[in-house]
Amino acid sequence: MGQKVHPTGFRIGIVEDWRSRWYAPKREYGPLLLEDHKIRNFVKSKYKFAGIPRVEIERTRDTVIVHLFTARPGIIIGRKGQEVDRLKGELEDLTGRRMDLKIVEVNNPQRSAQLVAEDVAQQLERRGSFRRAVKRTLDQVMEAGVEGVKIEIAGRLGGAEMSRTEKASRGSIPLSTLQRHIDYGFTIARTTMGVIGVKVWLDLGDYAKETDDGADAQAGQAPQGPKRTHKR
Repeated sequence: MGQKVHPTGFRIGIVEDWRSRWYAPKREYGPLLLEDHKIRNFVKSKYKFAGIPRVEIERTRDTVIVHLFTARPGIIIGRKGQEVDRLKGELEDLTGRRMDLKIVEVNNPQRSAQLVAEDVAQQLERRGSFRRAVKRTLDQVMEAGVEGVKIEIAGRLGGAEMSRTEKASRGSIPLSTLQRHIDYGFTIARTTMGVIGVKVWLDLGDYAKETDDGADAQAGQAPQGPKRTHKR
């Protein structure tokens, strides 16, 4: 029986940063944590097709700063920034706090495990063949320059009577090597035959190499990571 550990949680505090960055007294911690959960669920449900792999939240004394990572920033920003202003108002009504939204563009969706998992789930919901969907996704992700990829889907695959699990992988996925950037994504596909779970692991290389790429970008080369496109 294998002991499963979330790859991102395994690295938080060592090479990965927290997704929520704030301090609170013990009696306020629970409500604020629940508020973070509500913010993430609201944004993901409202902009389901905007390609949002993660939402990072920071808190100051009187402001909540929300970093929205998205592959399609135009959907969230809207015409002349009207949509992002509307979202800001809705989040303020939801939480009762002053909000500050920062939109961060994800340059390459194929290098985000969450976006890859959501893409596979959408293909399954459109009644596509799960083998074809997985094989095509593996090819596209490897072309994006990752070191390795693993996809696992589980459920009533192909409308079978009994649920089962299928796995496919390319390259290497060293889960126990803390200096390797292993990105993990999970989502579900709601099909007519039932729910199918989709898990994706991506090996994006060494953290040290990503840091060097950032230093090269500051020296004049094109940056490799996501860039900010809009701030309200």
